[in-house]
Amino acid sequence: MRTPGTVALLARLPQVGSDVPVDPDASTAQKWAADELTRAEYHHGRSLLARLVDWIQAQFDGLPSVGLPPWQAAVVVVAVLVVIALAALWVTGPVRVNRTRRAAAEVLSRDDTRTAAQLRAAADAAAAIGDHRLAVLERFRALVRSLEERTVLEVRPGRTAHEVADEAGRRLPAVADDLVRAGHLFDDVAYGSASADAEDDRWVRELDERTRSLRPGLPADLVAAASAPADSTDGDR
Repeated sequence: MRTPGTVALLARLPQVGSDVPVDPDASTAQKWAADELTRAEYHHGRSLLARLVDWIQAQFDGLPSVGLPPWQAAVVVVAVLVVIALAALWVTGPVRVNRTRRAAAEVLSRDDTRTAAQLRAAADAAAAIGDHRLAVLERFRALVRSLEERTVLEVRPGRTAHEVADEAGRRLPAVADDLVRAGHLFDDVAYGSASADAEDDRWVRELDERTRSLRPGLPADLVAAASAPADSTDGDR
């Protein structure tokens, strides 16, 4: 059975003598078909936006059949569309927010290979132009990178500020509380709505300097375990 497309194709075939076979070889047929499909009449499909407008119009046209005035029909259709849009945002919104926050919560990303000295220089440069927000972030990163360079912390990209305060605080108990405070400041500035000023930058810089002057010790839980008296298993003889 010949389809309309086939009929159109055969109708446009060049006039040839009777000695040429009616059925072309495979390569010739493929070329003729390709040439035919490039014609404009095969590419007049409506855009997605046009089809969406048609669908909305169809909803407006169908509602009066149930006895609703046109203005009420319009309200119903708009309300349905709003509900659909809100449902889509409710489903996809938290996913985007969680992904963004997880990425922003990292103190040092895997591709950030700067040394502590380079990070301190970046913080100083930011502070010099009045960008205290960036200065605080870079200075806390410098503090963390310094702890890694001194082997107080193992090198682990993606560590959060909370993890820094928890792990480093056990090795440096003298600044444990300040590390927690600095970690909160980093989180609030990095992906929260908090701002930072020159005083915040000065405080983090002083904390970095104090941290560098401390000698790390064993974690407090290991010290407690080592200092606990051993249970005696020998009875009185």
